[in-house]
Amino acid sequence: MNFDVLIIGAGPAGLHAAHVAAEAGVRVGIVDDNALPGGQIWRQGPLHHATGRARELIDAIGTRRNVTMLNGTRIVQALPERRLLAQSAESALVIGYEKLIVASGARERFLPFPGWTLAGVTGAGGLQALVKSGTPVSGERIVIAGSGPLLFAAAITARAHGAKIVAIVEQAPARAVRRFAAGLVHTPAKLAQALRMRFDLRATPYWCDAYVTEAIGETGVTQVRIQHSDTIRLVDCDRLACAYGLVPNTQIGAALGCEVETSAGAQALAVNEWQQTSCDAIYAAGECTGVGGMELAAVEGRVAAWAALGNHEAARALFGERERYRRFAARLHEAFALSPALRTLAQPDTIFCRCEDVPFRDVARYPSWREAKLQTRCGMGPCQGKICGEAAAFCFGWAQNTQRPPFSPARIGTLLHSAHTPR
Repeated sequence: MNFDVLIIGAGPAGLHAAHVAAEAGVRVGIVDDNALPGGQIWRQGPLHHATGRARELIDAIGTRRNVTMLNGTRIVQALPERRLLAQSAESALVIGYEKLIVASGARERFLPFPGWTLAGVTGAGGLQALVKSGTPVSGERIVIAGSGPLLFAAAITARAHGAKIVAIVEQAPARAVRRFAAGLVHTPAKLAQALRMRFDLRATPYWCDAYVTEAIGETGVTQVRIQHSDTIRLVDCDRLACAYGLVPNTQIGAALGCEVETSAGAQALAVNEWQQTSCDAIYAAGECTGVGGMELAAVEGRVAAWAALGNHEAARALFGERERYRRFAARLHEAFALSPALRTLAQPDTIFCRCEDVPFRDVARYPSWREAKLQTRCGMGPCQGKICGEAAAFCFGWAQNTQRPPFSPARIGTLLHSAHTPR
């Protein structure tokens, strides 16, 4: 397979980029590891279908004969000469491109605390994904905790499917949240969305300057202990959704040689005004370049596509809109900056690396991520450090190493496929 423009990721950034490229008449490929397009924000499932702008985009792209959608497909390895090795459920694929747009999105940041490995404890975005994929939550009592607007979005999704939201627990102080809310007047669409969600959840307690210190239960979570200002609260629940914001998913871009930079305390793909990375033929858009929300991801996707097509005039016309949403992103990160107290939640025997069952005390004794991996196998399990690596970066300030291929679990046949691919 060879494409003029290949896009990795079918979320808002990737779909908007694909729409621009498709309208230009070039050969477009879209690779996404989900069964259906939409990414996390527009995730589809048996009980949840895309609507509104998402539906329009997906339908418009789906009717184009010059677009190939590769759903349920993961990038495994970068090959020479602008090619990628990918794997679907059925086969291995070698995909060539003239221009590549990385729209790999973001993932949740999890921080360790006692009981965070109990059944029923997930991320806030993870709860959304489970519900949209058909997991029943009707009648369940759910505590949603962590930081940022995603908490409200997850609460709305779970509540719409019959769950009782016991409380929304926000680690940011109330004054910071109020200041952020006041700043939404600069983005009317965001303001309307926030007001609608807050009204829908008006009966749900919203505790600021609060965080979960422990999940309690034998085989699954039954209670959570919450530090709320100077008060300890013990809350009964059937499920806890707890995550501390999002971090850019830079894995594929970094593996392709694209430079990364620090954005709001996390590593992100570095891009110029055209969304171009340090590699000439590779562009990046959306949350992999810095977390800023759906609207920013969408406009960055369009800028990247126009620039990749060589139409810099059309790309420049979007700069004002992009800057408006970048200012929103800056206010978001300032308001929901993580409290240093969250670094101290894990106890010595708290599991730090969930894949390899490495306790916190074994990791904390080493001076770097590399040493901890070598001595404890922390970060060397199936998730390849996606969870504990970010936790280590926050708790210890450790820099992360670029992951080696394969980027995700792959069949032996897929790896052999790359060995027999002509150079």
